[in-house]
Amino acid sequence: MTGRWDGRALADSLLEAAQRSVEFGRSEGARPPALLAVHTGEASPFAFYLRQQRKAAGRAGIRYTDETLAADASSTSLRARLREIDSDPTIDGVLLEHPLPEHLGFLSAVSTLRLEKDVDGVGASSLGRLVAGQPIHAPAVARAAVLLARHHGGDLVGRRVAVVGRSGTVGLPLALLLVARGLGAEATVTIAHSRTPNLAAALAGSEVIFTAVGTPGLLDRTNVPRGAAVVDVGLSSVPDESAPSGQRAVGDANSESLEGWASALTPVPGGVGPVTVATLMENTVHAWSLLGRGLPT
Repeated sequence: MTGRWDGRALADSLLEAAQRSVEFGRSEGARPPALLAVHTGEASPFAFYLRQQRKAAGRAGIRYTDETLAADASSTSLRARLREIDSDPTIDGVLLEHPLPEHLGFLSAVSTLRLEKDVDGVGASSLGRLVAGQPIHAPAVARAAVLLARHHGGDLVGRRVAVVGRSGTVGLPLALLLVARGLGAEATVTIAHSRTPNLAAALAGSEVIFTAVGTPGLLDRTNVPRGAAVVDVGLSSVPDESAPSGQRAVGDANSESLEGWASALTPVPGGVGPVTVATLMENTVHAWSLLGRGLPT
């Protein structure tokens, strides 16, 4: 029988810990932590994520606001706006939606932020510190995936794991975190991607597979070794007439094919997603602490 590695209980525990930290700071006279999300609009696929962020921030005691980019925004105007936000002492953390339209240059834009405020942990300097083993904020999605796997599957030290995907915001940071000494999992890591000629051969022998491609049905029993656990970070929308929006969220794993074959699967939604949102709140509280919690200097 295939188990389900649900992320909601873990997310709840992370949010409770963040709330306790905020309450302690407030008891000493600090203002609440503040998180600002910058995005392309409520009509984007990011809208569901925004709603989850607002809800989680409220639970943790974080002041949450969001800002929609102008339809005619340029890379220059976006970087200028992020520099303004970065210099605002009332904002502790900034989350820039990704992926952005290509002309806006996500990496150059998010790298405008100082390390403390890059709570998603995916700016150039943040990723550089991750390579060095000294991150200010571990990338939120990658850390969430590792936390969820360890929560359900136990220690990953030395175990054979695979990462399918090599994006600079998820796949590569995830591989770095999995192999890292001390702050990660110290696993033995294989990386596969779109140019891998034989995915089944690359994944053979893997005990845990993390997939972050965004291709529905990519993983099934033809390429996943029997008994492996699959941590699905992929997120896509497919048509579904029974859904109110006409669309439903799916991951990279073909759950029907892998049922009874994989040892465990993370649901989409309800797996890595809730833990990612909680991790962002945790990183925001950390940023608030690093930046002085709004207390007079």
